[in-house]
Amino acid sequence: MSEHCNPLAGLRGLLLAGTLLLSGCAGYGGSDLKPGTSTLPEVIASMGAPALRWKNPDGSEQLAYPRGPAGTQTFMAYVGPDGRLQRIERVLDADHFARIRAGMSQDEVLRVLGPPGAEWTEYYSRRNELVWSWLSCNDWSLQEFFDVMFDGTTGNVRSTGRHPHLVGPDGIQPRCGR
Repeated sequence: MSEHCNPLAGLRGLLLAGTLLLSGCAGYGGSDLKPGTSTLPEVIASMGAPALRWKNPDGSEQLAYPRGPAGTQTFMAYVGPDGRLQRIERVLDADHFARIRAGMSQDEVLRVLGPPGAEWTEYYSRRNELVWSWLSCNDWSLQEFFDVMFDGTTGNVRSTGRHPHLVGPDGIQPRCGR
């Protein structure tokens, strides 16, 4: 029987894809990495290529790992000038949101929160305002968006806000999968 006619071939492919997906998630947040011991190549091997990467004047690096587009977590990995992992932080939380202040540049916001979801970036011409949004989990384990509004001319933060992530025909706010 040819593989094209074998109904088990599709099932094997599905199982293989599922196994690869699960194995790829093993180090999703870098849980297998050890600060002070793990090296930059080990961070990248575990967590993948970062979405954004900054090299600091002292030789240290910051790597952004958004886990979206529907994910509610972004991780920042900080690697010292010696090439060893210093720490990994989850950044889509109230403490990090509180660091975003009026007047900050877009790059400063990216360094705190990582990149926003591309599908949640919008420009409003009537207000000359660019809005970036991040899907996150609030203190009640419900999904919500954190929004940063930028002046369309200067690119600096005007204000921030939050709103519930309402989905489905009933407009239900999904729970987070913690």
